[in-house]
Amino acid sequence: MRPSRNQPLITALGVEVKVRRLELALSQEDVAGRCELDRPFITMIESGRKQPTISVLHRLAVALDLSLGEFCQRVENRYRAESAAAAASLSTGQSGK
Repeated sequence: MRPSRNQPLITALGVEVKVRRLELALSQEDVAGRCELDRPFITMIESGRKQPTISVLHRLAVALDLSLGEFCQRVENRYRAESAAAAASLSTGQSGK
């Protein structure tokens, strides 16, 4: 599989997995067990180094006690917020020249 051309989206996904895991007080090992994946794979998803398939996304959502729709909405919200923050940072940096 080719790497994503949208790394900020993959990063937002990883952050949401970690945030939700911590909300539920779960370890990476707990999440891995719930979705029948290896713990190192969860680590790579959380750090934005792996781009999971739709079936893995579904398993992650279930493991994190969310519907796939709820999980995707959380990722989308984070992605939009981080994109807006990056855009604001760029425009602030340009106006300071």
